Amino acid sequence: HIIRVGAIGSTIAELLTRLGFKHLHLYDIDTVSDHNITNQMYLTHQIGMPKLDALVEILKGINPEIKLTVHPKGYNSLCNINGYVFLAVDSIELRKQIVNDLKFKATVKYVTDCRMRLTDAQCYAADWTDRAAVDALLGSMNFTAEEAKAATPVSACGTTLSVTPTVRIIVSLCVTNLMNFIKTGKYKHIIIADAFAMNIVAFPE
Repeated sequence: HIIRVGAIGSTIAELLTRLGFKHLHLYDIDTVSDHNITNQMYLTHQIGMPKLDALVEILKGINPEIKLTVHPKGYNSLCNINGYVFLAVDSIELRKQIVNDLKFKATVKYVTDCRMRLTDAQCYAADWTDRAAVDALLGSMNFTAEEAKAATPVSACGTTLSVTPTVRIIVSLCVTNLMNFIKTGKYKHIIIADAFAMNIVAFPE
């Protein structure tokens, strides 16, 4: 389940499709804008399309047999979410809501949350059978929307800034973390990367 398919979510979907994942649930309510072309998977001819329709077109172009379930109303507490969950949302309040909604859902296996600024990004992850890890993920969200906005670079027009290298690096680490979890049960709870300083730190070491 990939909740929102902007820069991080659309790139996660593309990478999982190329890796051979057979069924993805995609959640979003937005349309493709011209400024999305710089750091999201979308193409110029898709400007104005619903992001879900545009992403389905791209993913089907990679694997025509992939099963894609789209949720054009986005996430709500009634969504039947299970398995592996990627949070790629802009709102810290929505992140908290989703984690609280899923906190005691036994069908969820693993949740990962990517956050990004201009050159740096973080990936937080939790094995959903580990209550301490779930609580730690929720604890990492202990800040307000105003604090998040103040710490995020914006353009002169007020648009949030992020660049493609930052997106690709954090998504690659995030997806690799999931693959390690599926294969071995081991994963990094926190990964911090700066694309241009060439720094990657992961915990536990």
